Amino acid sequence: MMPLKRRKVSSSTGAASTSDSRDDAFKFPQVVVFLLERKMGSSRRNFLTELGRKKGFRVDEVFTESVTHVVSEKNWADEVRGWLSSRGHDSTAAHLVDVSWLTESLSAGCPVCVLQRHRLTERPASSVDEAAAFSMPVYACQRRSALDHRNVVFTDALSLLAENAELDEDAGRALAFRRAAAALKAFPEPLTDARQIRGCPCLGRHSLRVVQDILEDGTSHEVEATRRSERFRAMKLLTGIFGVGTKTASEWFGEGIRNLSELRRSGRVLNRAQRAGVTHYDDLTRAVTKAEADAVARIVEEAVGAELPGARVVLVGGFRRGKPSGHDVDLLITHPQEGLEEGLIPKVVARLEARDFLLYHKSSRKSHTEASAAPACPASSMDRFERCLSICKVPTPEGRDDGALGGDDERGRCWRAARVDLTVCPFSQFAFALLGWTGSKLFERELRRWATHEKDMSLSSHALYDNKQREYLQAATEAQIFAHLSLEYVPPSQRNA
Repeated sequence: MMPLKRRKVSSSTGAASTSDSRDDAFKFPQVVVFLLERKMGSSRRNFLTELGRKKGFRVDEVFTESVTHVVSEKNWADEVRGWLSSRGHDSTAAHLVDVSWLTESLSAGCPVCVLQRHRLTERPASSVDEAAAFSMPVYACQRRSALDHRNVVFTDALSLLAENAELDEDAGRALAFRRAAAALKAFPEPLTDARQIRGCPCLGRHSLRVVQDILEDGTSHEVEATRRSERFRAMKLLTGIFGVGTKTASEWFGEGIRNLSELRRSGRVLNRAQRAGVTHYDDLTRAVTKAEADAVARIVEEAVGAELPGARVVLVGGFRRGKPSGHDVDLLITHPQEGLEEGLIPKVVARLEARDFLLYHKSSRKSHTEASAAPACPASSMDRFERCLSICKVPTPEGRDDGALGGDDERGRCWRAARVDLTVCPFSQFAFALLGWTGSKLFERELRRWATHEKDMSLSSHALYDNKQREYLQAATEAQIFAHLSLEYVPPSQRNA
């Protein structure tokens, strides 16, 4: 196939005369749009230009006196005027609008009225100094994020929008909201004015608009509308079922299933994990406390110790970062003598089953080797250790731990169901696995991004590979991994990005 030829851009006079001669080809000749490439980028500008023309809008390649709407993205009004003025253009007769005006017009099929929220705002006089004075590293792995921070109302709102985007399988939008929330978690003071975060990384216009709405109205109408929406509530409930992902939940939602009662009446054939998830739904959607997690760790440690004396069992995930509760219990297992840990999971599972501790389990074998993982294969965010995903009977504080956890009477049982994940790793990979399984998810993602883009390395829960030197970098502790990456060590309690 012959490649498409790039369309030539004519001079200002030629472009204007061509556009004028084609006024009758546009649905709305009285509206002439010019897209400012500054901060928007050529690819996005070209895409919006073609889309606008397909919808019947006149979009000129160059600025002329005929332009009625100058559309830009992530610019202040004075920046746009200055940019145009430096090229000899007078923009006083044109509307200076945000790209949201264009997208809303394209959705409506006609130019919408320019409202105050569409107009570009002037850069506050103090914002330049504030932006210069306020400095925050771009990568979340360069920042310290404690559990207790001062901007919960904003981060909760952004996190809800991120969750909704994830349920819609819009990974890019979800990540943008997650990064914005992470930046505000690390912000050192309570946010009372949007000017405080001018220059703050990872805060795009959408996130800033949510922040501004909360500052002005005490809430975000978009967030509240999302929280109340039928799809969000149904998808959140359905994906809360153990063994159900967003794709399956979306299919069920499309079939009219909104809750467990409708799922049961639908006649859908569920797999073994999903049946267990429905059976124990109330327990599994209730937070696991630190006391309950510690009780699970003791039971698993006893079973592991009986099979492999000297093995180490570590409670990881949010609990290692200091969280008082979580949605599951993650335990990482290793042994100082490498190789003895292989095949441990089936033996531990057999002991836990004999104790009537398991309600459901599924085990997977180790599938990672250095030869298969690198250098040809890049590091993955998903590890390939020997593992058991399970639902267990967790002793409740009022229950007795007498070596057996029987008793299925709901009125007087001494246990509750909870998700418990067991992962076994070789001792040489323990530091990497410990770092990867501690989280938070965004912190780990940013660590891998930093390794790739800033250090030309590949980081996973198995290893750190230097692509320049073409060798693995050994590490016995998390601190050594941070040192390899030229990063200041961040303790687990400060990794809550």
